[in-house]
Amino acid sequence: MYRPLADEIRPTSFDDIVGQEHIMGLLRRIVDSGKIPNMIFYGPSGTGKTTVANIIAAQSGRTLHKLNATTASLSDIKDIIAQLDTFLSPNGVLLYLDEIQYFNKKQQQSLLEFIENGKITLIAATTENPYFYVYNAILSRSTVFEFKAVPPEQVEKAVRRAIAILSERAGVEPVIEPGVVEHISAACGGDVRKAINAVELLFAASASSDGVTLRLEDARALSQRSAMRYDRDGDSHYDILSALQKSIRGSDPDAAVHYLGRLIEAGDILSACRRLLVTACEDVGLAHPQAIAIVKACVDSALQVGLPEARIPLGMAAVFLATAPKSNSAYMAIETALSDIKKGRSGDIPRHLQNVHADTTGMEREQGYLYPHDFPNHWVAQQYLPDAIKNRVYYRYGENKTEQAAKRYWDLIKNPQKTEG
Repeated sequence: MYRPLADEIRPTSFDDIVGQEHIMGLLRRIVDSGKIPNMIFYGPSGTGKTTVANIIAAQSGRTLHKLNATTASLSDIKDIIAQLDTFLSPNGVLLYLDEIQYFNKKQQQSLLEFIENGKITLIAATTENPYFYVYNAILSRSTVFEFKAVPPEQVEKAVRRAIAILSERAGVEPVIEPGVVEHISAACGGDVRKAINAVELLFAASASSDGVTLRLEDARALSQRSAMRYDRDGDSHYDILSALQKSIRGSDPDAAVHYLGRLIEAGDILSACRRLLVTACEDVGLAHPQAIAIVKACVDSALQVGLPEARIPLGMAAVFLATAPKSNSAYMAIETALSDIKKGRSGDIPRHLQNVHADTTGMEREQGYLYPHDFPNHWVAQQYLPDAIKNRVYYRYGENKTEQAAKRYWDLIKNPQKTEG
């Protein structure tokens, strides 16, 4: 039966693992101590989570059971529990639970008693943020280790090892065009498994009666779009959107178009459109009041023409927002007002602002409202906020020229003597 090369040459010691230097030393010392805690491995696919679990199990002397939460059920857990305290698991069980985010609360809770007393040592893996997807009681009994995408220079070691193994098996010395190893190492997006699979496919496609020639053109064809990490419901989706908005907020047009490009490459222009519209209001705001209208026009154009042309108006919107002056004054005003309301800081609407009421005779009652358009400059001093918060300030003018111009205008009208002074 065919066995993928990536699984066949999986490292069996910490020394052979590529990447994850930030946690490998600590994990090695933990295993050497003989006291294996419950652990949660969090990170992208192909970064060594399963490999490390296998190594820990081998060195701990415990019986290893593997479950994948996408297919496992409560009965699978009960079968493992049934082995406890038997000759099948004399030293306890090390349970590797992949994709734990797919286990519901009841399934996760079924493990609590046994990870509490140490009969089961849990190593759970997930590609999603465990603080969102793992039951709190499991989290409190576990240590979270974050695995990161492996940098290209580290992936290159695995790629060269895979080529060497395949060459030895085939009994040939392949011709490797310049850039092949580097391209595969970079194009895998930090996923070592994906890189090794690409090597295996490339080697198989390159064999001929004249030998094996690994061509850069073939390597590029095999790794098209493979560096893209994207899941519309996963962490990577929200990370990209967050990075896009923060890059625009930080006035970095280069980073803005990079993260926008990731969304476009994934075909997700709807998310890009929504985030650009929000950013126009939240981060550019009143510093350039027309920003929302301009971005709306770009978004409408993008949705009308579709991909691939949609990249052009969306790119225009991203660069425009990144280079526009910034103000979050309106955003902060509504956030502060909502915060007060949620905390019960409000009060009755002033009588003169209420809707016009009629008395028992049907005659409208005088409310004392002053109609601003009847006064000079269309303004007159009167109270608008409820009595309980009548002096509350929510909006503060930004330092940009647009808001400062508005401030000077209203200072002149509302406080002419102060302005003149």
